[in-house]
Amino acid sequence: MKPTIGITMGDAAGIGPEIIMKALGHQEMYDQCNPLVIGDAKILARVLPVIGSSLNVNAIQEPSEAKYEFGTVDVIDLNLVPADLEYGKVSAVAGDAAFQFLAKAIDLAKKQQIQSICTAPLNKEALHQGGHLYPGHTEILADLTDTQDFSMMLTTPSLRVIHLTTHMGLIDAIASINPERTYTVVKLAHDTLKKAGFENPRVAVCGINPHAGENGLFGNGEEEEKLQPGIERAQQEGINVVGPLPADTLFFRAGRGDFDIVVACYHDQGHAPIKVMGIEEGVNITVGLKGGIIRTSVDHGTAFDIAGKNIADDKSMLAAIRSAIELAPKDQV
Repeated sequence: MKPTIGITMGDAAGIGPEIIMKALGHQEMYDQCNPLVIGDAKILARVLPVIGSSLNVNAIQEPSEAKYEFGTVDVIDLNLVPADLEYGKVSAVAGDAAFQFLAKAIDLAKKQQIQSICTAPLNKEALHQGGHLYPGHTEILADLTDTQDFSMMLTTPSLRVIHLTTHMGLIDAIASINPERTYTVVKLAHDTLKKAGFENPRVAVCGINPHAGENGLFGNGEEEEKLQPGIERAQQEGINVVGPLPADTLFFRAGRGDFDIVVACYHDQGHAPIKVMGIEEGVNITVGLKGGIIRTSVDHGTAFDIAGKNIADDKSMLAAIRSAIELAPKDQV
């Protein structure tokens, strides 16, 4: 059976509706999954002449009403956005709607009516004006699923990276790493790939210092203090993990297929190689959410400056949907 992927429309004033409809104009999407948009039917319909598409929009209220036929886009129609919403403008109405689309998708995922969530971008200013004071999608997902331990995973066609820390200063990031966090993220990486069908996921952990400290030559023993105990704990549980390894060669080795996923210690250590190896097809994934919920996302924003102009490229949306398919829990399909 094919997984059902819930695709949230994001901010209706941005490029989300365009890139969704462009992506669902590809037959391969329907060959690999059942796409189900959660959003606003009239907003999706209004972009069709903009992008020159002959697709149809099927407004429904329940997943059981979906057709999942190429040529017809099924949408759970929450009908929250006015038809004349202006492109490219921050709007409290659109910000609130983006939140409601995601909340609905989370509810469907909890009920296992969809197997993964794929999100189009939202605008943080609009989100706040709409009364939802979250930094972004990840924090909403964590809050609405009552999750404390989660992590950001980034993928390209040739590389997967998961992070111990993300959006914080480098000194603070290193200070926040400890054996418990190392163990937790290694296990999240293992469990996520295991559920996605990897028989024995190969996990590798980057060192913090150059050459992973090189036996005390660089740094102050951070690898031994912060990383090694967490790695050894995971190994004792049977997880196939190695490290800490020098980051400057680890990403090359992962790219050629030696490992299935790399654990990066901080934001730039993981993001830089992902951007170099596939920025147009980069996908942002939230893992560790309670209930085994997987969320993937495009690796760009709402692009208000080009919304409604048929300029937006759907490559990242296609990649995000493909990742949602790949990581969808196989025991639900």
